[in-house]
Amino acid sequence: MSSALNIGTLALNANLSALQVIGHNIANVNTAGYSRQTVDMRSSGYQTLGGNFYGQGVELGTVARQHDAYLTREAQLSSSVASADSERLARLNQLENLFPTGETGLGSAMNDLLNAWSDVASSPTNLAARAVVIGRGEEIAARLRDTAGQMDILASSARQQVGDTVDTINKLAGEIGILNQKIIESQGNTGQPNDLLDQRDTLIGELSKLVQVSTVSADDGSMSVFVAGSQPLVLGTGVARLAVVPDSTDGSQQRIHFQLGNNSTALPVSALGGELGGVMQFIDEDLKEVGNQLGRMALALNATVNAQHQLGVDLRGDTGASFFVPATDAAGLPVPTNTGTAALHAEVSDPTALRPSDYQVNFTGTGVDIVRLSDGQSTSFAGLPADLDGLSFQIDSGAAASGDSFLVKPFAAAARDMQMAVSAADRLAAASPVMVTPGTGNTGGMSIGSLYAVEPSANLTDPVTLTFLADGSFTATGLGPGNPPPDNPGLPPSYNYTPGQPLVFNGWSLTLRGNPSAGDSFDITAASTTNFAQNAGNAAGLLALRDLATFDGVSLANGYSAVLSDMGTRVQGAQFAASYSGQVASSNEAARAAVSGVNLDEEAARLLQYQQAYQAAAKYMQIAQGIFDTLLQTMR
Repeated sequence: MSSALNIGTLALNANLSALQVIGHNIANVNTAGYSRQTVDMRSSGYQTLGGNFYGQGVELGTVARQHDAYLTREAQLSSSVASADSERLARLNQLENLFPTGETGLGSAMNDLLNAWSDVASSPTNLAARAVVIGRGEEIAARLRDTAGQMDILASSARQQVGDTVDTINKLAGEIGILNQKIIESQGNTGQPNDLLDQRDTLIGELSKLVQVSTVSADDGSMSVFVAGSQPLVLGTGVARLAVVPDSTDGSQQRIHFQLGNNSTALPVSALGGELGGVMQFIDEDLKEVGNQLGRMALALNATVNAQHQLGVDLRGDTGASFFVPATDAAGLPVPTNTGTAALHAEVSDPTALRPSDYQVNFTGTGVDIVRLSDGQSTSFAGLPADLDGLSFQIDSGAAASGDSFLVKPFAAAARDMQMAVSAADRLAAASPVMVTPGTGNTGGMSIGSLYAVEPSANLTDPVTLTFLADGSFTATGLGPGNPPPDNPGLPPSYNYTPGQPLVFNGWSLTLRGNPSAGDSFDITAASTTNFAQNAGNAAGLLALRDLATFDGVSLANGYSAVLSDMGTRVQGAQFAASYSGQVASSNEAARAAVSGVNLDEEAARLLQYQQAYQAAAKYMQIAQGIFDTLLQTMR
């Protein structure tokens, strides 16, 4: 009878334990990260009696959690990618808001400035028209400064987020290390501390959203967590940390370092992943490259307008000064390992050839390699000075040693430092230093479109006479060196003429319209000092800048479209990436939850199952007790 009572007791305890597990599942149906638990029943053995084997009942084997390590790992990885894409998209949307279109856009302000020269060209003595030009210049300069300032604020916010994210990563890593210790101490011979394991998986899931991790389980139940592929952020119960460190070359930039003891290792941005990787990619790539696009627009506008304005003459008869405050040359930032004493800079040599990129200047044993960092293109030179992409790289002082390297950021401050240099209307250099006079015997129907200087040639004001021949070509006398050779080398050598096409000689550009007659002539000489007030040649030259191919073949007037196009491409790509990775993450999490999640219908069915089993065991106990009582009474 004692065996029967023991069987009933074991059945009651086992089924009661199953009911407790089911109740625990139901209670945690809405607990994030909770894995459904199940009981494993097993026979408690047997005894022999009279050559027969009699079972001794049931016992609880183990309480196991429904967990698929592969699905959990996939959910964590896809969550890390989705977090990176989502965070980058959110930041890009903020950046895109800084580049509006329409009347509030930079493109409108730039066109307003260039178009304002039209009224000056029509009425060079109109001081009101000149004041409008200055006002338009101040407006585009202010908008460029404001946009750059807003980008600085966005960059500061992103860097603050990087610091906060790293602090959270270190905190989670510490908590995982503590849980590893508890799990090691709680690990049984057969059972596992399921709730502790769930808590650790939840923390690793939260960590995966911040930075991409990989995990390795140990026999003692602990789990090591690695970042950037192989750096042990958590190794058993030991915990390392991440740190935000200023870049050794460019102190305005941040780098993420892995720190273990006294060792510090820089982690590549491409290996970070998660929210941290998304923000760092935004700072290191998107913000920098869009900033270079904006800086190139500002620098090209500054250099192009200044160069043309300096070729003119103002109302006081003085040679034109800078229209904008000239941009500061970009100083090379030396790498800390440099052993030489060289200092270098880059300045604009051709504003129409600029590329929106930073550059790295590497000194080798045989010369200099200049690397365009936007695409990794390297160009070799025998030494400095060297011209590349509209920039002239020059050594200021000292000498470089082989292996020395410099970072050059030509566009970093161009928009932020944009300022007007001209403040008085009479200081606008609207007049041309050269003038054209038609021959008195001209009989053709030709008219003068414009004449203005295009470069500071030493022969700019030398007298030149253009005389048209019967075949419509013309001869030019008085040209200085460096001019294009005649199109027709016969006698006399002559140049072909196309109505409306500029004729460029001696540093000036003359546009004639109409068809010439044989013998028609035009004399180009220095402008009369008494005629500057009525002379608007340089205003026409500044107006012509609108169509100057400046940004990879795009005109100066449409330069803002290059910035918008780049910005739009980035946002569109980020939107697709975020949508796709988000869907993958949701799918993987759903697959994980299908295995680990609590199904209330299923739990209700199991509740009835074990409730009935418990009641049956109780009834069995009652019967066994009755038989035992009857036996005792009979024995008395």
